[in-house]
Amino acid sequence: MTSVSGAWTLVGKTQDLIRELELAGGLKELTINDRKLVLSYYDGVFGALNNKCNHMGGPLSKGRLKKGCIECPWHYWEFNHRTGEAVRETTEPISSHGGTVPSLPTKIEGDFLYIDMSAESKRIRATYNPGSELAREPLRDEGKIRVLGISTTAMDRNHPRFSTSEELLKKALGKAALEINVETKFLALSDLNFRHCEGFYSKSEKACTWPCSITKMDPSDQMIQVYENMVHWADVVILSTPIRWGNASSLYYKMAERLNSVQNQITMKNRVLIQNKVAAFIITGGQDNIQSVSGQMLNFFGELGFVSPAFPYVGHSLGWSAEDMERNVDYVKESENLHQQSFELVQRAVDLSKKLLATT
Repeated sequence: MTSVSGAWTLVGKTQDLIRELELAGGLKELTINDRKLVLSYYDGVFGALNNKCNHMGGPLSKGRLKKGCIECPWHYWEFNHRTGEAVRETTEPISSHGGTVPSLPTKIEGDFLYIDMSAESKRIRATYNPGSELAREPLRDEGKIRVLGISTTAMDRNHPRFSTSEELLKKALGKAALEINVETKFLALSDLNFRHCEGFYSKSEKACTWPCSITKMDPSDQMIQVYENMVHWADVVILSTPIRWGNASSLYYKMAERLNSVQNQITMKNRVLIQNKVAAFIITGGQDNIQSVSGQMLNFFGELGFVSPAFPYVGHSLGWSAEDMERNVDYVKESENLHQQSFELVQRAVDLSKKLLATT
């Protein structure tokens, strides 16, 4: 319960507020005269701040109180609970001054806590790392058609094994570079050290950003190689995956979840980062579920903005009863037909890319 007397607003009985805050982890949201505040209590001292984080407006009252600092729930920026000043140990690289969230004076008279609503300090905006060069507008450079191959097979690169899907992808890229005058790049997701999606979108759609919030916070996150090449470099993406229990590989889904930051730009800002780009797929497995796997991929990449050629995937499986994986490996190695089909898939994708680029 709050009441107003002059400039000072009565918030409540001090001991009741302390008990409530201690039970709630030290933070409580207040609404006074339609203004949202976060009330905090740490080490015997109350604090009152504007409830909006300096970074992207996240609700500070939903965060955590850590050693006298309020950690925003969206991207973990931290602010002194009394002064609102940003703490240097924030996870996202910021300037020498991370800004200040507006604070309001508090006082205790008798058994009651008051806040001076007329004396809210000014917000000092922070400048921060926008997430490398990814934030630039995607603009295609002149030159040959550029084909990006992404292998999603999971393996330990210190103890490599033969991957049928990666074999077909690599050979198709190599032949394309020689015979149809394109530039090619190859990325193996198993070579990249990147974090799982951490569900910023589940907190708020505004918390899922482009560049990805994780990429902005963690310069060592190597998902940046996928973003840079897929969004800014490639005209064509050829993705390969094995079938694992009827689905694409776990690395594929790990990557796909992190690509929500690309799709969410369409939802949030009507900004399409992927335009006039082509996607096609190579899918192999010891057991069959090729059409289901390809259907998910076609749907997902279509939602990002990619288009696909006629006959958009090459699939190979020896079927449900064929668990002889050594025989499957030898079959793929020796199959001129599978290698030729994979190359022709790249050709179809490149032909479509040329048509798309000719219309822009």
